[in-house]
Amino acid sequence: MIFWPLLLLTLSNGFVVSVSPPADQVGAAVLEKGGNAVDAAVAVGFTLAVTWPEAGNIGGGGFMLVRPAGAASTPVVFDYREKAPASATKTLFAKGIRTPYHTVGVPGAVAGMFAAHKKFGKLPWQDLISPAIRLAEAGVVVDASLAASLNAGLKKSKDFPEFVRIFGKTGGWKPGDRLVQKELASTLRLIAQQGPDGFYKGLTAERFVAEMKSGGGLIVADDLLNYEVKERQPIRGNFRGYDIYGPPPPSSGGITLILMLNMLEKFDLRKEGRLSARALHLTVEAMKRAYADRARHLGDTDFVKIPAHLTTKEYAKKLAMTITDHASRSTDLAPEIALTDEKPSTTHYSTLDASGMAVSTTTTLENSFGSMIVVRGAGFLLNNEMTDFNAAEGVTTASGRIGTPANLIAPGKRMLSSMTPVIVVKEGRPILITGSPGGRTIINTVLGVVLNVLEYGLSPQDAINAPRIHHQWLPDRVQAEVGIPIESLRDRGHTTITNRSQGDAHSIGIDPKTGKYVSAKDPRLAGTNRR
Repeated sequence: MIFWPLLLLTLSNGFVVSVSPPADQVGAAVLEKGGNAVDAAVAVGFTLAVTWPEAGNIGGGGFMLVRPAGAASTPVVFDYREKAPASATKTLFAKGIRTPYHTVGVPGAVAGMFAAHKKFGKLPWQDLISPAIRLAEAGVVVDASLAASLNAGLKKSKDFPEFVRIFGKTGGWKPGDRLVQKELASTLRLIAQQGPDGFYKGLTAERFVAEMKSGGGLIVADDLLNYEVKERQPIRGNFRGYDIYGPPPPSSGGITLILMLNMLEKFDLRKEGRLSARALHLTVEAMKRAYADRARHLGDTDFVKIPAHLTTKEYAKKLAMTITDHASRSTDLAPEIALTDEKPSTTHYSTLDASGMAVSTTTTLENSFGSMIVVRGAGFLLNNEMTDFNAAEGVTTASGRIGTPANLIAPGKRMLSSMTPVIVVKEGRPILITGSPGGRTIINTVLGVVLNVLEYGLSPQDAINAPRIHHQWLPDRVQAEVGIPIESLRDRGHTTITNRSQGDAHSIGIDPKTGKYVSAKDPRLAGTNRR
């Protein structure tokens, strides 16, 4: 267990860290102008829709965890996860028939960022969107990461002519090129002038609904008008004296993370050694058990009742006692369930201001570039989040997946997510702000960062650089980055595969050597940090 030095922390204006250098520059400028961490998060969110279109968005959704400044402050989660349209039914995908237009959920990003700004923001709303408008109009200078992202998207775009029109480039994208998105700039200007009404009503909504109608999609004007942001209490746990805050359902991240930490608290992982065979084995076994419960119980709490015991120490102790020195079989843990697919294209960013307000935000379109559908005349991409629902109750697919009732489609229901924006607090001070993209790997990426900092005493940067592992209960195999001694796991009966890269965690934390805040970028997607 690590105790951070309680030194006086001197900040200039704060910190911003994300996947996109232009977005970080925008967030840093907001802090310099006297904006707070929520202002910076909102500005970064809109800018990512321009500068990182594979995941940054206004046509998707996410979760924003805010901890206001002050030792006794109460964190809050803004849930702006997408929702199923009113005409959606639980049999929508049961026969395996699925078009891109059917996969679009009602977006929540614009409403969610507006709600967070209304409650906590300091600077004018328009000022937070104007940098994104300027970048969309003048064009973003493409770097190597964005070029690779755009070129990968274009390889799968043959059925999406509007995507090709907006994002296509003869000969492919190269660093130094300029991506101009004038139609998106016009849409952002309406949002800046009118707030959410500039998206959910009027011209943008008309274009959205027309796009849906053209492809047989389900979303109609009333679906947009009726979207509501949920302001929720975060899931709270405690690991070795640190308070851990994460998102509640429909995110599975908070509960699953706390359940794993509660199990692992029963073992002295630091004594075992971070990459020791036993520490890795115990971590994998905790992952298996937590992900089995994720599949069994978790969904939108407006539609399903979730057992309260999942985050208790007592329940975790019982599960921990079932861990032996040999790999358990996933079929023995929960033979009746399997999971639906969840794609890994999401993005996370963290902000902290000079007052100590901390914001952890994860947002997504689901797949890279979502559904690949660009709303004609409006220039923004639509999500394909409906695929996060379980396809059919009790129906085993060719891949061995079975639908679980908690996450079946229902009108107005929010699909289960793995997004895990997290803030860790010690003695009233945020000491770690983290999160990641990566589909179902997200929760385990965050688990690794948290353990590396709190249990193993690594600096935030070293915690992010360290190799990662993942087990999601099914399929019954460990995914491991290079640097994980997989032979030691195989010796204990685990099936393993090598994973080229897992997650993209952008974090802010305290350097254990100096007691001062530092921002930490993830080298996996060439993230940046600004202060």
